[in-house]
Amino acid sequence: MKNRIKQLRDIHNLTQDEFAKLVNVSRQTIISLEKGHYNPSITLAFKIAKVFNTTIEHIFLYEEE
Repeated sequence: MKNRIKQLRDIHNLTQDEFAKLVNVSRQTIISLEKGHYNPSITLAFKIAKVFNTTIEHIFLYEEE
C-alpha cells in the first residue's frame, strides 16, 4: 500500500523521530511505513491522520492487486 506520510511529514516540518514520538511508535516503524514495507494497524492509521489533520484515505492509497 502506498502512502503520503513522507510528503505530509515534510509539509509539517517533522523529522522521522519527532513524528514517531507523536504517534507513539519507533523511528524504524516510520521508516518502514514510508518505504511501504509495513501496513499500519487501524489504530496507528487514525493516529497518523489525526497528527496531519486529514483522513486515512488521503494518507493511504489502496491499490487493488
